[in-house]
Order: sequence, then structure tokens, then C-alpha cells
Amino acid sequence: MMWHVKKYYPEITGSLICLTLGLLSGMGTASNLGWYATVNKPFFNPPNWLFGPVWTILYLMIGTAGGLLWKQKNLNKYLLYLFGAQFLCNLIWTPLFFYFHRIDLALIDIALLWVLNIIFLTAVRSTKIVFLLWLPYVLWITYAMVLNFSLYTLN
Repeated sequence: MMWHVKKYYPEITGSLICLTLGLLSGMGTASNLGWYATVNKPFFNPPNWLFGPVWTILYLMIGTAGGLLWKQKNLNKYLLYLFGAQFLCNLIWTPLFFYFHRIDLALIDIALLWVLNIIFLTAVRSTKIVFLLWLPYVLWITYAMVLNFSLYTLN
């Protein structure tokens, strides 16, 4: 059993790091969620309960992808830098939007996040498992960016 843990240590560690940092990013904004209830929302705004499960699954997937890249870190330096840059944008978005109520700055941040992820996805297209782990994240960010833009225009 211990052999399996060692074999997948980078993937497990990557997932735990992503989950933990995502949770910490969101924890600081929990007291400001009442503000979100007051903003005008588009018809395609998902229910609030959906965000937690979606982000949990996505953080597990991108953490696993990051762990796979880390296993061959000498070959994947560029991808790991991209991973770090996009993840920083990911973590910044939540406080910008929910704590500071800066829908405009959050929109700029998520647009940069989207661009970095498109570059990342293009760069890993030959690494099938990383590509497939990353694709749902890019799709969700695309949806979230459209939602952020709609919230910006409505408010």
C-alpha cells in the first residue's frame, strides 16, 4: 500500500496544495458573500451550492496534472511556470471579486487567467492525460469569464 502512495506522491501533494490554497483564498471572503446576493445576475448564473463541489473537483484535477508535470520537472519547467502564473491569477480572483467587490478587476484577472490557461492547454496537448485533466478547468474558466463579464455589465 505504501508503494502506491509513494508512486503517486506528486499527484496527491499537488492536489492537496491546490485544494488548500483554494480553500484559503475562499475563506477570507466568506463573510462577504452576502454582497453577492445583492448584485444583478444573468439568467445563466448557477446556484451558489454548485461552486464548492465544482472547484473541489477542478482543484483535484489540476493538482493531479501539476503533480504529473512535477514528476518530470526538468522537462516541464516552462509548463510549471505557466502552472504557477495561472494558479496565482486563480487565487487572486476570489478576493478581488468577493472581498473587494471589484468586478472590473476580477474580470481583468480572469481574462489573464483564461489566456494563460489556453497557452497551457496548447502546450500540453501532446501529453494526453494532463490535457484531459486540464480541459474541464479551461471550460469552467471560460464560463466563469462570461459570467464575470455579464455581472460587470449588469452592475
